Amino acid sequence: MHHLASASLPSLWDEVSGTQPAPALWVVVATLAAALAAVVPPAPWRLARNAITIAHEGGHGLVALLTGRTLTGITLHSDTSGLTVSRGRPHGPGMVLTALAGYPAPPLLGLGGAALLAGGRITLLLWLATALLAALLVMVRNAYGVLTVVLAGGTFLLVSWLTGPQVQAAFAYAVVWFLLLGGVRPAFELQSKRARGGAGDSDADQLARLTHAPAGVWLFLFHVVSLSSLAGGGRWLLGV
Repeated sequence: MHHLASASLPSLWDEVSGTQPAPALWVVVATLAAALAAVVPPAPWRLARNAITIAHEGGHGLVALLTGRTLTGITLHSDTSGLTVSRGRPHGPGMVLTALAGYPAPPLLGLGGAALLAGGRITLLLWLATALLAALLVMVRNAYGVLTVVLAGGTFLLVSWLTGPQVQAAFAYAVVWFLLLGGVRPAFELQSKRARGGAGDSDADQLARLTHAPAGVWLFLFHVVSLSSLAGGGRWLLGV
């Protein structure tokens, strides 16, 4: 069994940038079932949602940097909430895009992951995910946040280095299914909270204050992005 741990630098690059065969359809379907089991029932979702929060806050942070804001720090909490703090103009396009980026980040990451897997780039996906988590770790400012990001990044690293192609493929497909499916649920949770009069400082409400477009418009946009990503990414993963 060829492992990355024993590879020289040129062959390591070939392995990371090369393509790997797609798993059998039953593996793709089994990983879909595993992702559904993590997202749909309330108990596993309470734990699994931490991973979606990492992607959500990472989306805020990345767009803050891309729009020229100063990223101060990210905190991740055990109740699966999070906060990304950046400095810059309190209004304008940069602030709007930063506030907008959170909810679409997990499903869009899932869609990008599905595109990589459809092209056979399983190893590249695992290494990119590890690199993104390492970059995020630098900005995390609380112990629980550091723990969750280290555990997530460590899992990707161990799978990348210590397992064979079949396990890597199954893990990669499970992660992408989870991002696609787990990216759908938070917008519905937010909609439910807002219907009960809660979540007054949600991303949608912040966007409403920044743009004067109603929060419902932004919530609808979150739904469109997540459901479209699931539909498109699901087609790629299933090869239909």
